[in-house]
Amino acid sequence: MNKVWTGRVNKNQPSAVKFGKEENKALLAQYYPPLAVEADEEDDGKTVRDVLVRHFQVSSKLLAQARLTEYGLTINEERVYISAPVEKGEVVRLRMERETSEHIEAESMPLEIIFEDESLLVINKPPNLIVHPTHGHYSGTLANGVVYYWQQKNERYRFRPIHRLDEDTSGIVVIAKNGYIHQQLSDQMQDGLMDKRYIALVHGHVEPQSFDIEAAIERDPHTPHLRIVREDGQYAKTGVTCLQQLTIENTQEGIDIELSVVQLKLYTGRTHQIRVHMHAYGHPLIGDTFYFSQAFKSQEQALQFPRQALHAFQLTLRHPLTKQVLTFNAKLPHDMNELIERAKEKNNEVNKNI
Repeated sequence: MNKVWTGRVNKNQPSAVKFGKEENKALLAQYYPPLAVEADEEDDGKTVRDVLVRHFQVSSKLLAQARLTEYGLTINEERVYISAPVEKGEVVRLRMERETSEHIEAESMPLEIIFEDESLLVINKPPNLIVHPTHGHYSGTLANGVVYYWQQKNERYRFRPIHRLDEDTSGIVVIAKNGYIHQQLSDQMQDGLMDKRYIALVHGHVEPQSFDIEAAIERDPHTPHLRIVREDGQYAKTGVTCLQQLTIENTQEGIDIELSVVQLKLYTGRTHQIRVHMHAYGHPLIGDTFYFSQAFKSQEQALQFPRQALHAFQLTLRHPLTKQVLTFNAKLPHDMNELIERAKEKNNEVNKNI
């Protein structure tokens, strides 16, 4: 009579290793806390792979990585193959090995942390800071500072930003603490389920108060690192709401400068999307040297703003583990606040939306 295949890796040993036992907990120090689920009726008879995909939407890549590790996949804390059958009431666990960013040098720097738990780190990035090391910029990045911060807490994570901001753009950056969280949040962003909003200071008085810009974006064939609006480009949509129209009167250059404070919602995530769309609409961002309009040359010279005036002030996502909807807010940086206050003083206006 054929034996029923259980899928246990250690089936030929006298007794299977029970990884959850007290004497074996030290073995698990190299792993993050597991994704665990007790199999229900619908899981009965399904494989470990099917159960984990059903309950956690785990990617094939993550499952492949877990099955190669010593304690990655277990049923009732016995190591199993990914195709092992599961019975109702059994507890299936997936563990991911702890990681580090070995090639990122730790560097002390101040970090404004908005939120942190075992899955996420949310930071308000200042302007003039690159998110991740690139060719020619191996130090002085946000990644260097985060790696140092984790080292000081004796924690091991790989630096996994869910999205990146341009060097000169300030605001919210979300960092995942393991591969599963990164996969889940990347999927949310790809599916348009992550709500990202920005504040920008732009040239001119924007009208109407609320509208959408739908204009395809493509690389500039003459300057490949720039983007332009072009009919055969990738679909792109930006929601625009004008919060305030301001005027800075009688500057040292003897001119008046009209500007607007706008809130922007990204429906798509094209490179430089906000900057390209606002430039195409006739209201380029103040301080933007890439998407610059000659019509505002004298105003730019008078303002001398050191960067594009763009700040990622709000982000909403669903936590992959708790399923709670979380909204993070990042206060405006000093330079943008200062420019708004200059205009407010001249106009004696206060806008409660900012």
